[in-house]
Amino acid sequence: MTSTPHATKPVQDRAESSETAAQQSSEGLEPTPEERPEPVLLDTPRDGVPEVITTPAGLQRAARAIAAGTGPVAVDAERASGFRYGQRAFLVQLRREGSGSWLIDPVPFENLDPLQEAIGDEIWILHAASQDLPCLRELGMEPARLFDTELAARIAGLPRVGLGHAVEALLGLRLAKEHSAADWSTRPLPEPWLRYAALDVEVLAELRIELIKILEADGKLDFAEQEFEAVRTAPAAPPRVDPWRRTSGLHQIRDRRTLAAVRALWETRESLAQTRDTAPGRLIPDSALVAAAKAMPKSVPTLLKTPGFHGRSASKDAPKWLRALQEAASTTDLPPNQVPSNSPPPPKVWADRDPVAAARLATARARVARTAEALNIPTENLLTPDTLRRLCWNPPQEIDPDTVAAALADLGARAWQIELVGPVLTVALLDPDELTKR
Repeated sequence: MTSTPHATKPVQDRAESSETAAQQSSEGLEPTPEERPEPVLLDTPRDGVPEVITTPAGLQRAARAIAAGTGPVAVDAERASGFRYGQRAFLVQLRREGSGSWLIDPVPFENLDPLQEAIGDEIWILHAASQDLPCLRELGMEPARLFDTELAARIAGLPRVGLGHAVEALLGLRLAKEHSAADWSTRPLPEPWLRYAALDVEVLAELRIELIKILEADGKLDFAEQEFEAVRTAPAAPPRVDPWRRTSGLHQIRDRRTLAAVRALWETRESLAQTRDTAPGRLIPDSALVAAAKAMPKSVPTLLKTPGFHGRSASKDAPKWLRALQEAASTTDLPPNQVPSNSPPPPKVWADRDPVAAARLATARARVARTAEALNIPTENLLTPDTLRRLCWNPPQEIDPDTVAAALADLGARAWQIELVGPVLTVALLDPDELTKR
């Protein structure tokens, strides 16, 4: 496909701009608008917009090209969240030095095994890898090694870590992001969308180089690599217990019969959405499920007057919605108001339930935050809030550096995190500051 040459600036200028931005990020400085050079709009891939691969022969051609390239492979995937049921990929993008960029339509294929074999044990570069890895795994693609540019940007201390912001800060380029929330199940995919998709992988290798410079200069590269490996090897999340409890607005309901109605409506909507391959919220929004569960309408006209019950699915599927409400009204299987959990209670109640634990948490939070600030790393990346809460609510019986380190490891903290916060937390648990009275 013929397209205009992509916007660029001289290599020397780009290198100097990247070096300046990297130095400022490394020093924790955000350049002022006057100091920051005007970013160059990157709106067209350097090799033009690739054709979309839809045939076995095309897939083999892409695999041969990727195998013949050198260095890490930039990978991205586009889903149709908010449009289709589930989180499967509708476009996979790859780029490797010497191979060019490739756009693969995964829908015609059972899997993308040829690409997996072509990449072998080479490093994958992804941005926010945890979002894309599940749908790529469904296609038989699994990285042997990983570099996550979003995580790297966090550890490097960049103030904004979205792909567009990182590219602008470190490469002096501006990416258009207007198609990020598009319905990627659309066929054929519009040319502007394909251009956007190709550009997302075009910048990843260069961005990785700049991030490595910052991480190495600050002694954080090992931290980042441990985080990448944790993401790569993280097990799939187990099926959620009572997934209907994630319905927005459920906190308004205290009556078990009404909860049963929400559950019945949610399960009906889920079944319809899966059958029709559409996002559940496009049928009926969560707010309508909650409103109908509260009102318990007994006729179609009354149901269709319920806030949110409008549109095609509301009227077409009205008998199904009413049947769900009728079943909820008569069931003896009433859900409990709350499900058992091994999580600590909300921190706001700690002072009343366990003042000593509340003092531990307040002390530990403040000291971990100071450590994170000194390292120029977001606090939640230095140690997740959930890990900190669990440790403070249920610390080791004997508190010393070894037992605290072991408890952190059991909670999933990485070695670099334990090394940096373990001593801080040991002191906080042994001698917490006096709890400030509310």
